[in-house]
Amino acid sequence: MTTPVAQAVGVTKRFGATVALADGSLTVAPGETHALVGRNGAGKSTLVGVLTGLLRADSGSVTFNGEPAPDPGDRAAWRRHVACVYQKPSVVPELSVAENLFLHRQPRGRFGLLSPKLLRSRAAQLLDEWAVHVDPDTPARELSVEQRQLVEIAGALSLGARFVILDEPTAQLEGRAITRLFDRLRGLRDHGVTFLYISHHLPEIYEICQRVTVFRDARYVLDANVTDLSRDDLVAAMVGEARGLVDVGAHRPSVPADAPVALQLSGVAVDGAFDAVDLTVRRGEIVGVAGSAASGKRQLAEAVVGLAQRTGTITVDGRPIRSGDVPAALRSGIGYLPGDRNVDGFVPGLSVAENATMTIADRLGPAGFVLPRRQDARAREMIVQLDVHTSGPTQPVGELSGGNAQKVVMARALASDPAVLVLVQPTAGVDVRSKESLLGAVDAETERDRAVLLVSDEIDDLRVCDRVVVMVGGRIVAEHLRGWREADLVAEIEGIQGEAS
Repeated sequence: MTTPVAQAVGVTKRFGATVALADGSLTVAPGETHALVGRNGAGKSTLVGVLTGLLRADSGSVTFNGEPAPDPGDRAAWRRHVACVYQKPSVVPELSVAENLFLHRQPRGRFGLLSPKLLRSRAAQLLDEWAVHVDPDTPARELSVEQRQLVEIAGALSLGARFVILDEPTAQLEGRAITRLFDRLRGLRDHGVTFLYISHHLPEIYEICQRVTVFRDARYVLDANVTDLSRDDLVAAMVGEARGLVDVGAHRPSVPADAPVALQLSGVAVDGAFDAVDLTVRRGEIVGVAGSAASGKRQLAEAVVGLAQRTGTITVDGRPIRSGDVPAALRSGIGYLPGDRNVDGFVPGLSVAENATMTIADRLGPAGFVLPRRQDARAREMIVQLDVHTSGPTQPVGELSGGNAQKVVMARALASDPAVLVLVQPTAGVDVRSKESLLGAVDAETERDRAVLLVSDEIDDLRVCDRVVVMVGGRIVAEHLRGWREADLVAEIEGIQGEAS
């Protein structure tokens, strides 16, 4: 048999009384893209920590190319075996691409002095070798997510690693960028690079991966060829029962045409992002906005919540909202869930209660003081309502799984009892069950007569909507009632309507 590039056998890891990994087993063959999937909290991140030498296993073994893993303290040896490109950027924004690629190992010229010329030359050579089309002098903060990931992969390969772990690589990418990333991964695989691919977006597993390993409840449960496993069987392995994704809200009655208008946009435009948009969302209605990253859909949401300066008129229950004024938008009755929870969604060091009640702190005590008892009581209500798996209101949000952290961000959006919810990528990077739970919560909020504007790249998110509008090039080009065909929607998003059948 071919010697595995990486293998973990019976790995266990505890953090105090918490069993983070009870049986972590994984075998990755050379030259494949191997998926690792499971619900949030299944043990995937813990295994990655062990595979990259950041965590020491309590028991079990890890080998690379048949040889035992390096000593935990030998970071250089670990980097020669394995690299990980995380969902959160690991580049230093203030440094150039070249400086990031050779961080802590800058080339030196005469007299042992740092050589900017040599640095740029070697960076350009490295980027060219791995077909990463980025100027070495570009500041890292100016890179797109797609470019940043490819730069990090190139940097890892330059250290000798030919086994790369990709953690939710497409969570912040739109359709064309995902296609380009997959093309690059196939090209790298042809040159002997092996990938471990971690994603909650199951269609990607079938598109780019050859094998898949499933973890559930901190244990290994399945290893199979992707072509031998149906989507329902894969979901069943992840959640522990035979089931597919639930079409949340499929049987919800249609919103009456004469239902009160909660949110109205009239001639709204953001310079450089989108042209004049007219859109209404009625009480009890969910309106989805689909489109590529360049369509203007995210900027549309930001304009509604006051994060972007705009022209035109936005009203909530008939009352106009001042442009570029977030506090005014919140006071008018808008609740907001941002697109990237790790950057904009929560403060990791603050508790569940503090994060969930951040927008209503002035209501939790006299004269602007927050009464902890009242804050915890409100947080407990939200924990029950959204099924947040936490030890309690005082647990830091940074300790929660991605799905549960997202539920806390949703709780914050709902805390002020808004008339309108603006949700951007509400299920990005969460597992199947958390996805259903979050979309179920959105559906339930319409029964409380709230209106929802839902902006997402995820087709499954959009299925909960009563209507979906498609934006292309800063304009709304189509509108669909519930029951739309995925092929039609995707073709419109990609600007290939004529090719859909």
